[in-house]
Amino acid sequence: METTEFLHALDREGRLLAAAAEEAGSDAEVPTCPGWRVRDLLRHTGVVHEWAAAFVADGHTSPRPMGDPPRFDGAELVAWYRERHRRLVHTLRTAPAGVECWTFHPAPQSPPSPLAFWTRRQAHETAVHRFDAESARGGATTAIGGGFAVDGIDELLRGFHARARSGVRVAEPRVLRVRVTDAADDTDAVWTVRLSDGPPATVRNSAGAADAELAGPADRLYLALWNRAPVPSVTGDGSLLALWRETSAIV
Repeated sequence: METTEFLHALDREGRLLAAAAEEAGSDAEVPTCPGWRVRDLLRHTGVVHEWAAAFVADGHTSPRPMGDPPRFDGAELVAWYRERHRRLVHTLRTAPAGVECWTFHPAPQSPPSPLAFWTRRQAHETAVHRFDAESARGGATTAIGGGFAVDGIDELLRGFHARARSGVRVAEPRVLRVRVTDAADDTDAVWTVRLSDGPPATVRNSAGAADAELAGPADRLYLALWNRAPVPSVTGDGSLLALWRETSAIV
């Protein structure tokens, strides 16, 4: 996917998130994030948007802490979130293509682009939390496009969980396969995840035997790997799915 497509997705997903949160009410429980209410979801996502925008807008080249969430609630909180989302979209839309700033895992382009990284990262951040907001509201949830979902699985496996801070570890080496079953090119929508006592090492292929396979349509598998929905199909050693559920959480 191109950066412009991620930007369009980010814009759409943030608007949907705000609308669902407003309909649900800030005190509604978020079933996909146990212990959270909609106010927690809005505060968290708005702070992340503000944090991400600052790297691009101000050209920060080293990590910076996130700011504190606001104390207000209700309609004022929804309006605050909408403004943080709007500022993020504007910042990414107007930033120069060659902007230099800190990132924390590779973007899809080669060489990696900080602008591509932040646009892609915030698009997926917002899509997952939009699903959370719609789950809190109840009723139908907005469909996730297949190509976007495949990219999000790739970002999760080869981006987030390639980092030293990934908690997905095993004492003895194991191999987990992740397979999308409805991709236009199913040879490009399968990942081999090698588990060890270090960070998972993931490649985008189906080479070699696997101890377990998680499979399903792209949109459902995307949500499942973000621990928002059940995995459609599990074959092999089910303990690896339990390991993923217990150790892969990313807020």
